[in-house]
Amino acid sequence: MSSKTFVVYILASKRHGTLYVGMTSELLNRMRQHKAGSFPGFTKRHAVTKLVHHEGFDCAESAIARERQLKKWRREWKINLIETDNPDWQDLAHNWDHPDFREDWGGITPPQAIG
Repeated sequence: MSSKTFVVYILASKRHGTLYVGMTSELLNRMRQHKAGSFPGFTKRHAVTKLVHHEGFDCAESAIARERQLKKWRREWKINLIETDNPDWQDLAHNWDHPDFREDWGGITPPQAIG
């Protein structure tokens, strides 16, 4: 059994701004890439760098299914999902470069697996 956790996440440019849904097995590295503008596409073009929602999964298949589901959701549904746990749209990875940043989860509490 793998101990790897897969994460589906939502990034925002600002509160109620542009949204992006993604999936990764290495949240810390992915957030560093997004914040550094390492991806030349959508997230860099629209300055979508704030981690506003995340969900953890034990297997890639479940994470991929959830990512696809969220990408099909209406914008209002995504906003409601974000505001359920993060009503102020705080950047959940704002301290990603802090020395206490946990390597495996980037200083944020691992989410409960869904699915």
